[in-house]
Amino acid sequence: MIRKILFASVLMLGAPAAMAAACSVDIEGNDAMKFNVANIDVSKSCKDFTINLKHTGQLPKVAMGHNVVIAATADIKGIDADGIKAGAAADYVKAGDSRVIAHSKLIGGGESTSVTFPVAKLGAGPNSFFCSFPGHSALMKGTITVK
Repeated sequence: MIRKILFASVLMLGAPAAMAAACSVDIEGNDAMKFNVANIDVSKSCKDFTINLKHTGQLPKVAMGHNVVIAATADIKGIDADGIKAGAAADYVKAGDSRVIAHSKLIGGGESTSVTFPVAKLGAGPNSFFCSFPGHSALMKGTITVK
């Protein structure tokens, strides 16, 4: 009986931290143009979700910059094309692009950034996360799914 009570107490104490951790994820991008994750699962219980991006490479952002852009999977090519025109000063994301759910700033080797967005904006999907630095989205992309 004491064991059951103790186990239940541990579960109750651990629950808030687990719920808080479920509303964010840490991902990495490197100089080989790869993210370390291929899918991000977002709990439908989260109001907002945060993606923390760390660039684990050495190269500066002018040569190998990375960001994370969240959008409907079908919109990646169009967002990429418009992002190239917008340039590095705009983090390779066209200003006011309604197709973009959220995006981080562009970072170089050794830097980190975060982006937080309302989970409700993900809608029914399918949605993806990707890097909009020119040419990177071919390799640096994955799915983001509300579960």
